[in-house]
Amino acid sequence: MDEPPTDLRPTGITHDRQGHQLLITWNDGHESVYPLDLLRAICPCVSCRGGHDKMGPQHEPDILTLTPTHSYELRDMQLVGHYALQLWWDDGHNSGIYTWSLLRRNCACDACLAGRAERSG
Repeated sequence: MDEPPTDLRPTGITHDRQGHQLLITWNDGHESVYPLDLLRAICPCVSCRGGHDKMGPQHEPDILTLTPTHSYELRDMQLVGHYALQLWWDDGHNSGIYTWSLLRRNCACDACLAGRAERSG
């Protein structure tokens, strides 16, 4: 899995309620798309990952094969320092801290999905 550059920062973050997605524009000009169900499914917190030994990029779900089992709504979001975003979900969950590198690695725009599919086989 390619690691994004460490100097990436969002220049804009938009919650598209009608499209059921989060949109992020990055300082390198890339525009990322994140279906809300995907974001909830990749929550990086200890509870969702199943323990500290199952955390980190090597344990992230494969978004090419991910099938969400529930439709989630985003209730709120807040910046965490200069490195992440914390999301509040309609199921009450809010302990996941989504770092910029986690978000960029899991971009679901057509170009990023095609690149992942090409690299995986």
